[in-house]
Amino acid sequence: MTTAQRQTALTATDLKRLTTGDLSDPHALLGPHPAADRVTVRVLRPLADQVWLTTPRGEPRQELEHRGEGVFEGSLPGTVVPDYRVRARYGTDVFDYDDPYRFLPTLGELDLHLIREGRHEQLWQVLGARVREHESGWGTAAGTAFAVWAPNARAVRLIGDFNHWDGRAHPMRSLGVSGVWELFVPGIGEGCRYKYEILTPDGRWTQKADPLATAAEAAPGTASLVFRSRHDWGDDAWMARRGERTVDRAAISVYEVHLASWRPGLGYRELALELPAYVKALGFTHVEFMPVAEHPFGGSWGYQVTSYYAPAAGLGSPDDLRALIDALHRAGIGVIMDWVPAHFPKDEWALARFDGTALYEHPDPRRGEHPDWGTLVFDYGRNEVRNFLVANAVYWCEEFHIDGLRVDAVASMLYLDYSRADGEWLPNVYGGRENLDATEFLQEMNATVPRRCPGVLTIAEESTAWDGVTRRTDHGGLGFALKWNMGWMHDSLSYMSEDPVHRQHHHHCMTFPMVYAYAENYTLPISHDEVVHGKGSLLTKMPGDRWQQLANLRAFLSFMWAFPGKQLLFMGQEFAQDTEWSHDRGPDWSLLRHRSHTGVRDLVRDLNRRYLDDPALWSLDTRPEGFCWIDADAAQDNVYSFVRYGEGGESLVCVFHFQPTVRRDFRLALPETGHWTEVLNTDAAPYGGSGVTNPGRIRAVPEPRQSLPASANVVLPPLGGVWFRKQ
Repeated sequence: MTTAQRQTALTATDLKRLTTGDLSDPHALLGPHPAADRVTVRVLRPLADQVWLTTPRGEPRQELEHRGEGVFEGSLPGTVVPDYRVRARYGTDVFDYDDPYRFLPTLGELDLHLIREGRHEQLWQVLGARVREHESGWGTAAGTAFAVWAPNARAVRLIGDFNHWDGRAHPMRSLGVSGVWELFVPGIGEGCRYKYEILTPDGRWTQKADPLATAAEAAPGTASLVFRSRHDWGDDAWMARRGERTVDRAAISVYEVHLASWRPGLGYRELALELPAYVKALGFTHVEFMPVAEHPFGGSWGYQVTSYYAPAAGLGSPDDLRALIDALHRAGIGVIMDWVPAHFPKDEWALARFDGTALYEHPDPRRGEHPDWGTLVFDYGRNEVRNFLVANAVYWCEEFHIDGLRVDAVASMLYLDYSRADGEWLPNVYGGRENLDATEFLQEMNATVPRRCPGVLTIAEESTAWDGVTRRTDHGGLGFALKWNMGWMHDSLSYMSEDPVHRQHHHHCMTFPMVYAYAENYTLPISHDEVVHGKGSLLTKMPGDRWQQLANLRAFLSFMWAFPGKQLLFMGQEFAQDTEWSHDRGPDWSLLRHRSHTGVRDLVRDLNRRYLDDPALWSLDTRPEGFCWIDADAAQDNVYSFVRYGEGGESLVCVFHFQPTVRRDFRLALPETGHWTEVLNTDAAPYGGSGVTNPGRIRAVPEPRQSLPASANVVLPPLGGVWFRKQ
């Protein structure tokens, strides 16, 4: 029995602390307090007219005396605390409660130690709101355990539907130097809305959503929700084989989706009926969700996260999202999600100055704010903040079976001077511009996630030449599995936007990416970033009339699928969306009434099918022996040609002609003599092309050319890409 539990006398100071809420250990004053021959029970029920203690069956046991300001007190004979309940009358209404202050903490010493050390890898299982049964000396009680980290708060109270958003009845207890505040409330279950009411060091009460809430109220509401998953997963086969193949030797083709606008009006459950079939029919191996964590402003597309552990409520419940992911897995499709640990918004009800101080954000604005985005930057050097983020990455992979995390805006995390002028940034301890805390955080995340969740990919959106983004952490790298190749994206789109007559002067744009192609493990992204903010659609980046635009687009897509690296394509571009993306309208599906647009969609389908069927396109993606230029210097002809090799000896010859003319009897160097077959031609009539193809077999003779032992005459279509395979 602790000293606090033995306290029976209530002083005027104690009464004031209870009524003002300025206290850190309400259990020392409220609940049962055994003494030598009696048990004093103290209850806080503001606005109640009368309060009794009852038996668990509701039989009257003792009426409590009102001591003032909603504090009621009484004594029961004996030295053993009985199993009691509380009955309160408000006018003519009578309510029965179990007493939260008769229970011990729901967090153990090991949990608190790991939180302080920043090493609790399943943080969501001890913080937040957890529906559970709590054992006590009086039996089992069902309710919800609430716990929140707020180390600088003077007091924390729980508010919600259950107390009419009046926190006076539910002050929380501080668990010492851990900075965690905790309260188990019997009788509260799923669906309850709640927040924390925090007394800041300067004496202000603020209301905050739960940082570890696993469900959130849909905007414009900002409350957290008590939630317990009941989803019965059906993806055991997928999960069992997820880690079988390493990423560098796997076929990965990604369809990027903004769930809210893919087909506006569909929620997670409705998407589960349509999205897997569509993606499967197009042959993509993965979908990538733009951020799905709760974000109140739809115009941020999910990149302004306010609840890192709660899926966006506007599309359904957390279990509805689980159902969508489950359906994709059962269709054989992996799920990658955008994860945003680089910044968070300043909404006063969310993470910003959570306990009245700079808690999650770095306290120095030179490190704690993004000048471009008007957001705050996490304090990656703080144990508890780093733990919050690493555990969050694990949470999505373990609780939602996510197969990959694409980490947004990595460059903004790595550089202290990112978007800052001289004098506006704070150097590291060595005087450099590298954010050492962020580097260590990313390394820890990239080491922890694959260890706990084998087969899960981490992918960096990193736009600089930072060395070792995809190098293993034990070799000094950041440890990502893949990195977005922003250089390839910029250079290739720059080339494609030129009129064919000028392309010879920009020929290097398509060849230069091979200079650094094996410096990292790359994904080739044509993402949402390329089709917003006045950039137009992928189709309208292409020069010429509509026929030439479509032909250029088809040729470019075939070049993208043939080039070393995985590929990612944003929704709508698979059928040549002709306007830039709007998060309100989504893709213009009506374009599929036109054969020219269904032709592009069919080409993407066939590109994926050929890609999956031919290990030459992916099994040696990260090794130089998987690629060989045939001719990288045909600038005046606007022609590129190369061979892709597979680890099993497979070879695929790829030729691209970026001029709107037909080239007949083009002498093409080939790696072997014998008969070759055209396996893909973007100018084929079914794709909307002019039908200039290479029908039948092509005979390669032993006539060396461009360092290869054989060659043959082929036809190059206008603005077309052609793939050849040896029979």
